[in-house]
This record gives sequence, structure tokens and C-alpha cells, in this order.
Amino acid sequence: MSDRLPGFSTLAVHAGAQPDPTTGARATPIYQTTSFVFNDADHAASLFGLQAFGNIYTRIGNPTNAVLEERVAALEGGTAALAVASGHAAQVVVLQQLLQPGDEFIAARKLYGGSINQFTHAFKSFGWNVVWADPDDIASFERAVTPRTKAIFIESIANPAGSITDIEAISTVARKAGVPLIVDNTLASPYLIRPIDHGADIVVHSLTKFLGGHGNSLGGIIVDAGTFDWSTGGKYPMLSEPRPEYHGIRLQETFGNFAFAIACRVLGLRDLGPALSPFNAFMILTGIETLPLRMQKHCDNAKAVAEFLAGHPAVASVSYAGLASDKYNQLARKYAPKGAGAVFTFSLKGGYDAGVSLVSKLQLFSHLANVGDTRSLVIHPASTTHSQLDDAAKVKSGAGPDVVRLSIGIEDKEDLIADLEQALGT
Repeated sequence: MSDRLPGFSTLAVHAGAQPDPTTGARATPIYQTTSFVFNDADHAASLFGLQAFGNIYTRIGNPTNAVLEERVAALEGGTAALAVASGHAAQVVVLQQLLQPGDEFIAARKLYGGSINQFTHAFKSFGWNVVWADPDDIASFERAVTPRTKAIFIESIANPAGSITDIEAISTVARKAGVPLIVDNTLASPYLIRPIDHGADIVVHSLTKFLGGHGNSLGGIIVDAGTFDWSTGGKYPMLSEPRPEYHGIRLQETFGNFAFAIACRVLGLRDLGPALSPFNAFMILTGIETLPLRMQKHCDNAKAVAEFLAGHPAVASVSYAGLASDKYNQLARKYAPKGAGAVFTFSLKGGYDAGVSLVSKLQLFSHLANVGDTRSLVIHPASTTHSQLDDAAKVKSGAGPDVVRLSIGIEDKEDLIADLEQALGT
């Protein structure tokens, strides 16, 4: 190709991939192996000492996974990426590089229920403390900053309500505090929003969702923007101080603008072990090839369904940023002009019981705990994904008792509307 920068759709198909040099296979092969043969003793030593790049053991890296990592990094505009076993695993590996026992990170209250649970409960055993802030009140992030703050965590499009977060405004708070901004971009995908363009330092995804897109493979990924100076102020010793397990290497000094991705691999993935299987990497790569086509269809369908629900007499309210009347519509126009995503919520006038009843009556929508599938999905968050929260916390996270969450697929929109119409009744 010429020197021109490839477009998004081209990158989704080609980034990171080449025909296999041995067989000529055009599709990226599944390198289903645990380990790799070294050229000689010196080669092995250089790999283990971080003096050379190459394959050692699939827990640390694999050629199939490497194509996936390069592709997502290219789509997000990052310097490097690391694929792991799930979105939850990505969050653990990221924060392990940043936090010591007793440290804090600030998180937006509007998050996936599993992340709220992970941050509130599981991370306590590591001595990591979450401080909650309101993404609708940027000043609440500023007020939450203390000398122990090491990161800020938000979702670009919040799950389950589909609200849009003002990434640039929160990035300004992070810069002032001297900490990295981590953005979970799962619901948007880089097709709709590229958080790095708006000030994010680290991007994470559940690859299980829109990037993979077919509900068949678990995975997570960490993208390093290459924008944060990890040596400033001594806040991040995992990156700035000599690493005894690697003969005193300082990762920031040695690897520069992809040092964080290296740290996640050689300090996080190596020791915690949440490796992504090469087969899952292959499946997710295949899904990414159609990401632009799928995401546009998802968004077009979601807007049509949201408009139908907004006019239905049984519906109390619809929370979808793609609607002109929605409070997040201006942010959607700024950050996601191609579409406001495919996941949103609506409230029923009949409350909790009406939500449970609706889910049981739907026929085309699948009732399950996932989003980002080609198939349309439905769940009642208050009784499932957010059930561990008290009622007040459910409401704050956008998962009140009367709320139903939809993940709109790529079926014909008329069929989706007809299914909702029969389930809602008249």
C-alpha cells in the first residue's frame, strides 16, 4: 500500500495479520501450542531477560493472540495491547500495575454490575480501595482525589443505561491529579468512540462483547495509549523502579511509550496467569473483521427500537442517548456521531413485576447475561446482574427495579419491534 493511513474497515480486516510464512495460509492460524522452541541457549536467555521479543510460553504470549493485540491497538490508536482471558481479567491486570495495598482509585458509579462488585468486594483482598464518583457531576471526581489516588476508571458508554460519559472532562481531572485515565470501551467499541483521542491513557475491553460479536468466546484486552509518563513523582514503582525479576530493568526507561503494555504482560499476565486461549483469539479476530458492519446495524436497529418504546403506553421512560430528547444526546453527538450504541434501558409503568413479566414473554430476544451479540438480548438487571446492590445503589447505577436492559442485535428491526409489541401488550 501507499503511505496513506488505512481506514477503520481496512484495519479491522488486515491490522496485525500477514499470510503464514510457512504455509501461505491467509487466515491467521490457531497456534494451539503451550510453548515454543528456542534457537539456542543465548536466544532463550535473551527472551527471558526482556532483551529480545519472541515467543516463550502461551501464558505470556502467542502468535495468534499477537495478531489480535496488534489489531485492537491499531483500531484504538494505541501503541500496544495485551489480550487476556476476560474483561474482568483485564481490569485486575491493569490495576495490579498501578496500585499498592492501601492505594485508591476513583470509579464512575455508572458501571457494569460485575465491575461494581469486583471493585467493591474482590479488590478489598488486595488492599485496593475504590472511591465512587458521579459521571454526571465532574466536580465529584475532583473532590474524590487524595494523595493515595492512583487512577480514574470510567466507561465510555455506561452499562446498563447506555449513558455517554464526558471523557475529555474527566481526562482533565486525571491530568490535574497526575494519574492515568482508564476507559472501559466495551459498549462503544473503537468504531463508535476512540477514548485515546479524548484523553484516555489506558483502554480496556471485554472482547466477549461487540469486538468478538457472536457470543461464542470470552476474552479481554488492555490497550496502552503511550501517553502517560510513569516515572513522574515515583507513584508507579512497578514501571519506574528497577525490577529485580528482570535484572534491574526499569520498564518505563527501557520500553518508553509501550512500557505499560509490557508491564501488564511480564508482571501481570506472567504471574497472575489469565491467558487467552489461541482458539478464542482466532474467533474474536474473525468477529472483528465485520465490526464496522455489525456496529452500524446494531446502532440503527437500537435507535428504531428505542423510538418505538418511547411511544408505547406501557413504557414510563427510555434511556437511550441516540434519542434527541435524551439528556446524553449532546454528548452522544460529540463522542459517538455514528451511533449511540446498542445497549440501553427502559422503565415500565408496572415496576419490578412488569419487568420480570416482559422478559418471560419475549420470544425473539434471548434472556441471558451478556451484551454485544449478533442476537438481541434482554435482561432485568435488578434481579440479575445488579442484584448484589441495595436498592439505592441499583438506582444510582441505572438499574432500578423497573428497568429492563436490551442489547439490540442485527436482526430485522421490524421483527424486534413486533416481539416487544406482543410482550408489552396494549
